[in-house]
Amino acid sequence: MRLAPRSLFGRLILILLSGLILAQLATTYINLTERDQLLYRAGGMRLAQQISDIVKLLDSLPAAERRKVVAVFSAPPLTVSLDRPLVRSRDGTADSDFAHSVFSTVLRFALGQDAQINVLRLEGAPESFRAGPRGAQQGMPMMPMMQGRGRERGMGRGFPAEGNFFTVQIALHDGSWVTFDSYLSPQAAAVPLRLALTLLILLGSVIALSLVAVRWVTGPLSELATAAEKLGEDINRPPLPETGPSEAQRAARAFNTMQRRLSRFIADRTRIFTAMSHDLKTPITRLRLRAEMLEDEDLRAKFAKDLADMEAMVTQTLDFMRDASTQELVQPVDAMALLESMQTDYQDTGSKVEIAGAVAQPYRGRPLALRRCLTNLLDNAIRYGGGATVKVEDAADRLTIRVLDDGPGIAEAELEQAFEPFFRADASRSRDTGGTGLGLGIARNIARAHGGELVLRNRPEGGLEAILSLPRISATKAPVAAA
Repeated sequence: MRLAPRSLFGRLILILLSGLILAQLATTYINLTERDQLLYRAGGMRLAQQISDIVKLLDSLPAAERRKVVAVFSAPPLTVSLDRPLVRSRDGTADSDFAHSVFSTVLRFALGQDAQINVLRLEGAPESFRAGPRGAQQGMPMMPMMQGRGRERGMGRGFPAEGNFFTVQIALHDGSWVTFDSYLSPQAAAVPLRLALTLLILLGSVIALSLVAVRWVTGPLSELATAAEKLGEDINRPPLPETGPSEAQRAARAFNTMQRRLSRFIADRTRIFTAMSHDLKTPITRLRLRAEMLEDEDLRAKFAKDLADMEAMVTQTLDFMRDASTQELVQPVDAMALLESMQTDYQDTGSKVEIAGAVAQPYRGRPLALRRCLTNLLDNAIRYGGGATVKVEDAADRLTIRVLDDGPGIAEAELEQAFEPFFRADASRSRDTGGTGLGLGIARNIARAHGGELVLRNRPEGGLEAILSLPRISATKAPVAAA
């Protein structure tokens, strides 16, 4: 999926956060639903208790005194009437929904199971509510839920649509009926601040712990990836710490084992080739002495040329192996001064080298290795193009050095093969021009040892361009070995 994060850390965080948010939403819905039912039940119990108290008071008074009591208590959201006839279901609905069943149950509990009770849930506000609160005229304050609300569905002034209206009729001991028009408030409609803060704190805590846990799990994997990237720059780098979960420890242990085996293999290969190249110098020297004793001039010249080629190959191989095993400290290098000194050396030998561009700040690298890399590139350009042009491009994060020549170039299919040891391109770059085919391979090894790259490209106007790209590294970076 394109929108999914690419890193393991990002994907784990996305999965955990999505699950946590969905779980919190479900928990919030369940909590609010249960809270709504609990508060509705509590509100119904308070209203039922208030109606029960009024009924008991009216039962204890003579009929002549009851109207005075009714006048005192009759005010929305609870109006009382002694003159209303018994109301049947045609004036309302006696549904068995939650609100009706809860209110009926708590009312019978407060008045007793023997009480004659008729409870109807109304679709709108009763007429006694629409006439206005008489209690307010007698100095009785209106309830907060009645303030700041307008008419909705004809329910009267000050009552929200989410509440429920009830008409309750109860028979007194003398057989008369008292009628109550009541309103049960939706007290659970709003989420209380304490509940919202609790859910937010819980969600924030779980998210913070999840971030720490995911970082703890993915940290060793990130270190392993970094170590794998740096392995090509320094095969003898310090081993990876074998810490973290057991799986991460196994991966780190396997990586360290692989690094040790590679280091031993490279060291053994270097030692063998170095010894072979060194030992070949002795028979070559003997052959050179014997060739000098030949009387045939043409034959002696041919022997001398072959021996010179063999000696050059041995010398280049030794240099190649030496570059593969040298440990040179990283230090600031004035790349511009290095290029200018090399330019002077080549001009003293009659070679043409031009430099364009400048380096703003020192480059941290291995000076001897960089000099050898640039020497190989310049030798190649002068040998096949008769001269070299060096273009320097300096940036905050990278130093790029381009070496251009006007030679015949290389076939596109052979540009990458040119870096292989002892590879020879077409006839235009044969041994007649000198060289052994190791120079470009050595230069690329040095570039990669600095975390950079060396590529070849044919120029549209003719000739070859060698692009040396070197990233600027931290001042605290450990010594680097050539690969």
